[in-house]
Amino acid sequence: MLSHMVYFTLKDSSADAIRHLVDDCNRFLKSIPGITFFAAGTLAPEYQRPVNDQNFHVALNVVFDSVQSHDAYQTAEAHQAFIAANRDNWAQVRIFDAHVA
Repeated sequence: MLSHMVYFTLKDSSADAIRHLVDDCNRFLKSIPGITFFAAGTLAPEYQRPVNDQNFHVALNVVFDSVQSHDAYQTAEAHQAFIAANRDNWAQVRIFDAHVA
């Protein structure tokens, strides 16, 4: 399996803008084929340990059943529509892909 973790830092970090991105993650991305786990949510500010990275507003974690499913997701129409609808508010996007069992 492949875990695709995406951390979004927004230009407009208002509560409404953050909720909008989380909602769009669910609306556009959740039903793309090959996903075995999907979660989208917000920074948990109560975790203030020195090792906690808090330089993001929205986190997306998608686990795919295979690398091939991940690759198909990248070009899927719904994924491309998500990017087009939201990218103007992204100040930074960090992506971490990992093989998981």
